[in-house]
Amino acid sequence: MSKAAKSILIIEDNQDIRESTAEILELADYEVYSAENGRKGVEIAAKQLPDLILCDIMMPELDGYGVLYLLNKNEQTANIPFIFITAKTERADIRKGMEMGADDYLTKPFGDMELLNTVETRLKKGEGLKKNTDDSSFDDKTKTARILTELVESSRVRTYKKKQVIFSEGDHLLHAFMIKAGAVRSYMVYQDGREIATGMYGPGEFFGYDSVLLNKASTDNAETLENTELHLISRDDFKEVIFKNPGISKKFIELLSGNLQEKQDQLLKMAYNSVRKRVADALVALTGKVDPGGQDQATVKISRDDLAAMVGTANETISRTLSDFKDEKLIEKEASSIKILSIDKLRKVKQ
Repeated sequence: MSKAAKSILIIEDNQDIRESTAEILELADYEVYSAENGRKGVEIAAKQLPDLILCDIMMPELDGYGVLYLLNKNEQTANIPFIFITAKTERADIRKGMEMGADDYLTKPFGDMELLNTVETRLKKGEGLKKNTDDSSFDDKTKTARILTELVESSRVRTYKKKQVIFSEGDHLLHAFMIKAGAVRSYMVYQDGREIATGMYGPGEFFGYDSVLLNKASTDNAETLENTELHLISRDDFKEVIFKNPGISKKFIELLSGNLQEKQDQLLKMAYNSVRKRVADALVALTGKVDPGGQDQATVKISRDDLAAMVGTANETISRTLSDFKDEKLIEKEASSIKILSIDKLRKVKQ
């Protein structure tokens, strides 16, 4: 058989469904194992180590959730792609399975092509993850970069216009985002309507992943600062790579820690730094995020409204401060852009 190396375990208490599913897969040249209950399915999985498992949820002796729990506790079976097959279509049941670590689900009755397409897709993803995790070096930056590149390149790209909202506070995100081109800001809105920027992101940077990883509603809003292209990485694919690759996990733990520290630093600066110093620091930060390059001059595109939100002050104060910087030959104003004549001098602006 051309796919003799690919084996599939079916755990299903309904004999007709179990046998018909096995027949379809065998015709497609897969090697098939069958189990009529969850307990026997766990035993076969541990012994045969199939390439993929199809498992019903409602079964005697041990239900599908119990099967998945036991398989996840076994190091040899924990990474086998797992697909629930069920007649239950309630979102809560599907969500519970995915949160436990299931890779996909099929709702009965399913067609032959739906079955085969789902199996083939998950086997391909399983092969990719196995390839990426064969080298378990925690600090292999090259491997980490390669995995992230593959994840990003397989995602959907969407174009946003300038000032377009990407998501709002309270939204449950279905994607993590990576900027292909353009710039994005995240911000919070106080009860009195004031905005405070919580992040600025440029090409190659990820955002929105904290909400995805924590399974919580976003605490921020996000909108584009200019015409922007974003990679939309599905929540399931993102979490699959994160949880199965230590190097990727380490990277995003560091990003989360950095974001927390950055927000704490921002609050301290707002409390103790003068507006003049905060505006200077914000402009310097933007040169590294939106227009990186390492030179002493740079041009950043940001509106006065956005700059005011970033430093937590009024538009009029921003206008006065920028005029002062212009008089001091630190910047030049060019329409909607600000040309920084010396990043080093701006960085050294005192209180």
